[in-house]
Amino acid sequence: MGKMVASKALFYAVAVVAVVLGDALAASEISQVKIWPMPASVSYGDARLYLTSDFGLSSDSESQILKDAFNRMLAVIKQDHVIDADFSAFNRSSLLQGLHIVVSSPDEQLQYGTDESYKLMVPSPEKPGYAHLEAKTVYGALHGLQTFSQLCYFSIGRRVLEVNMSPWTIIDQPRFPFRGLLIDTSRHYLPMAVIKKVIDSMSYAKLNVLHWHIVDTQSFPLEIPSYPKLWDGAYSLSERYSAADAAEVSALLTTATAENHFFWLCFSCEQLKRHRMNESQAYQYFVLRAQKIALSHGYEIVNWEETFNDFGSKLSRKTVVHNWLGGGVAQRVVESGLRCIVSNQDKWYLDHLDTPWEEFYQNEPLTNITNPKQQKLVIGGEVCMWGETVDGSDIEQTIWPRAAAAAERLWTPYDKLAKNPREVTGRLANFRCLLNERGVAAAPLAGNGRDAPFGPGSCYKQ
Repeated sequence: MGKMVASKALFYAVAVVAVVLGDALAASEISQVKIWPMPASVSYGDARLYLTSDFGLSSDSESQILKDAFNRMLAVIKQDHVIDADFSAFNRSSLLQGLHIVVSSPDEQLQYGTDESYKLMVPSPEKPGYAHLEAKTVYGALHGLQTFSQLCYFSIGRRVLEVNMSPWTIIDQPRFPFRGLLIDTSRHYLPMAVIKKVIDSMSYAKLNVLHWHIVDTQSFPLEIPSYPKLWDGAYSLSERYSAADAAEVSALLTTATAENHFFWLCFSCEQLKRHRMNESQAYQYFVLRAQKIALSHGYEIVNWEETFNDFGSKLSRKTVVHNWLGGGVAQRVVESGLRCIVSNQDKWYLDHLDTPWEEFYQNEPLTNITNPKQQKLVIGGEVCMWGETVDGSDIEQTIWPRAAAAAERLWTPYDKLAKNPREVTGRLANFRCLLNERGVAAAPLAGNGRDAPFGPGSCYKQ
């Protein structure tokens, strides 16, 4: 059934064994790098550094976004552990006092195409007592902070935060600008705390678009102040989102995408009566009229693929077509000159519990698209967590770690992706355990989506 969406929218000179990740790098060497998703370029050594107890932020930027993100990152890597090492016993040259961040642009306006690149060096070649992160925008710096957090490890024996395999030099940027996750609160209500946890977990995997399917025929939990009776369609009085709730979620997002299918149902029925249209005619009328309204307000417009399949020649040339029904559609969309988002249900629907993480990893958005100009029209992809069988009790383990497999496909350069998923099993297992450590209920890699552990054992072996 067709749906309409709109969106506004890093030289340590001691004992260095530097390794640059490239096509010829052996799998045994890749396995030493635990970062997920894999960055575009990585070099590392074999030295060990330690974060001091007063490790802090150094930056000329006054960005509150940056300061808040640094504090969140620090809390995440500390994980409530007590850091009480005797730092006087450490070699002074092995201590990191802070992270120096340089952001080129003061512009914090967020829109499609915002530069997300960064460079991370641990330690800084010029100031070895600090790590160094530079980015063109604050949003690139946020990704750099996420990567830095994955280099840090709490040593139980030393009671200190360590960075192993230093010096690190990481140069990174996303392969696709649109890297999304859909959640559905129409089939089951999700408490605000659950939605916020999902947003936090998305940032760990560098996903940048939350597609919030708020309402549908099953329930209408959203307050629309101009139509106050609409949210009478919620499951209960307590299973509702106020306009302020929606605004708070929007403010948390790197990119917010909201969807409203219910309005299509009301409008179509009205047109059927007023203009004697059949259902297909009413739907086409609504979509084309809604496109004009959205464009007049400066919105980007995204339509599910039915609109392209049924009346593609009539769509605005600014339309982004969201593929979900199966393969081959993205190829036809870009051949027509329109942009496309890939979410083919046989590979990237998280509610399909029998689709293993390996298939999520191998799903290539540019399949059979060889023309460079047409490849650029595929702006990215989205994994979809439809809500028929998920609520607050099981959504995290249904999303993770399979969504992380897709996240690497969307972030990492194609020539750095593993040709066989088994090559990344250990690294993904490590990321899954990292999510667990951060309070995200990510399921084991073994088995189907959200399967429980088969028995006793290490997190890293499940």
